[in-house]
Amino acid sequence: MAQSFGGRVIFRDVSATIARGEVFVILGGSGCGKSTLLRQIIGLLAPSAGHIRVLGRDMYRDRGDVLTRIGVMFQAGALFGSMTLLENVMLPLQVYTNLPPEACARVAQVKLALVGLGDFGPSMPAEISGGMAKRAAIARALALDPPLLFLDEPSAGLDPVTSAGLDQLILDLRRDLGTTFVVVTHELASILAIADRCLMLDRAAKGVIANGDPRKLRDESTHPTVRAFFHREMPEGGA
Repeated sequence: MAQSFGGRVIFRDVSATIARGEVFVILGGSGCGKSTLLRQIIGLLAPSAGHIRVLGRDMYRDRGDVLTRIGVMFQAGALFGSMTLLENVMLPLQVYTNLPPEACARVAQVKLALVGLGDFGPSMPAEISGGMAKRAAIARALALDPPLLFLDEPSAGLDPVTSAGLDQLILDLRRDLGTTFVVVTHELASILAIADRCLMLDRAAKGVIANGDPRKLRDESTHPTVRAFFHREMPEGGA
């Protein structure tokens, strides 16, 4: 895949296949195109070149069918502030299913319990912490039991302890539900904790500079930018 805006190339020749049940991380420095690539995959931005297949379907030809089989947690959670947590999680069920309100509420309650928020259904988004808001957003993304979940910077703005708890939640959901995760992040601790495999983008290279097990990349890669990222070093040539 490729993406450019007004003649400015963001990335080119990006290609990856994600295995069922995998935690796949898209990483890289600021401005490398991580969020742009995510927007392409979830159908919010058509690529300048290339094709995207999600769950075996063409994302842009079969977009309506695909969207009911994926869940997305946006970076800031994107909860509706005028709705309780329970109502936020109920929303996809109300839009995409014919379940009666009582059944929607029961399913939503189960999803909140899955992420550790079983007692917070009546709470408003403004009444909970940032970490809890991320968990509630994951519960909403799980509402339709999607086999594939996308998380955009789930640890952004969280303290290390809360971030570690969210990492463990991702691993628990993968184990218990068999969910495949695609996670966009630049948080090194989270990458090493959760990722089976990662795709590293680079702004200068305008594309992929590494694809593999992040622990092997950390220990074995000889690429200067990859080594700098995984060892928290100043890249060659300065900042």
